[in-house]
Amino acid sequence: MSMMLVNCSGCRTTLQVPPGAPSIRCSVCSRVLSIATRSAPAPYPPQQSSIQSFQPPMHPQYAPTPPHPGGQKKAVIVGICYRSTRYELKGCINDANCMKYMLLNRFQFPESSILMLTEDERDPLKRPTRHNIRMALYWLVLGCKPGDSLVFHFSGHGAQQRNTFGDEKDGMDETICPVDFEVNGMIVDDQINEAIVRPLGPGVRLHAIIDACHSGTVLDLPWFCRMDRQGQWAWEDHRSSRVYKGTNGGEAYSFSGCDDGQTSADTSALAKSASTGAMTFSFIQAVERREAMTYAGLLSSMRNSIRRANSGSRGVTDLIGMLLSGGSFPGGALTQVGSLALLG
Repeated sequence: MSMMLVNCSGCRTTLQVPPGAPSIRCSVCSRVLSIATRSAPAPYPPQQSSIQSFQPPMHPQYAPTPPHPGGQKKAVIVGICYRSTRYELKGCINDANCMKYMLLNRFQFPESSILMLTEDERDPLKRPTRHNIRMALYWLVLGCKPGDSLVFHFSGHGAQQRNTFGDEKDGMDETICPVDFEVNGMIVDDQINEAIVRPLGPGVRLHAIIDACHSGTVLDLPWFCRMDRQGQWAWEDHRSSRVYKGTNGGEAYSFSGCDDGQTSADTSALAKSASTGAMTFSFIQAVERREAMTYAGLLSSMRNSIRRANSGSRGVTDLIGMLLSGGSFPGGALTQVGSLALLG
């Protein structure tokens, strides 16, 4: 077997990782890196490769139909602040609480069908560990049927590592970081795709909202939409000729805080003194202002929220205002932009 190559998170030195090694120590800066375990992705299923994966993407002005009234609504919401570590964030649990509130009050999700994983949870099974997050993802799609509406929201750290299977055009896998990632490793985009994308059958719809660095293609969906400041859009083809990354007939949409090579902001510039993820805040603002009637409208509204923050104008909506309160503008411009990926 060939060696895996990873970049040290401290000094960026390229390291060779022996097959199966759970961690490696950098010989330059002595940092210990946990290696995310990853199995080879599944090959294309012959009966689906020409049907599900190779359809052209829809126009971003597409407005999804409302969920079937008899369908089930389920959500997994993960917010991680990495408290008492050098990676600590401030607003991720605020993000999780705001997203839960929106699903309950704007989209009538049953509270019993929303699984929250944050550091505030006392139940050890609801701590945002690597094992618990992966089990929650399997729960999300368990028994899904036509008419079901599923949501996965993650607010926390994201990263990249070197890809060795040849299914990434940029040669890098995207990852999300559980609270215990330094000990038990990260969760790789292929694992997320396998858990919540491939099982989706006809009539099932998944929306993922990922507020993390390097999250543009973290669900490994076949198509990626870029939209410039003038609202001009273009689709990028991210299909792999080696492996199948589509659903089993369902629909999957992923909204990310930034491109694979960008970082996301954890800031108080948007919600006064309360810290939030810029992507989560702007996503909820778009929904609250009824500016999310189409996917293109949602992206444009999210970007406008960030521009308003950079100009000093915030205008917090009622839903977020009920959860977050008062303060002063700290300064500093936000440079990230939202993006959309989907199964075409």
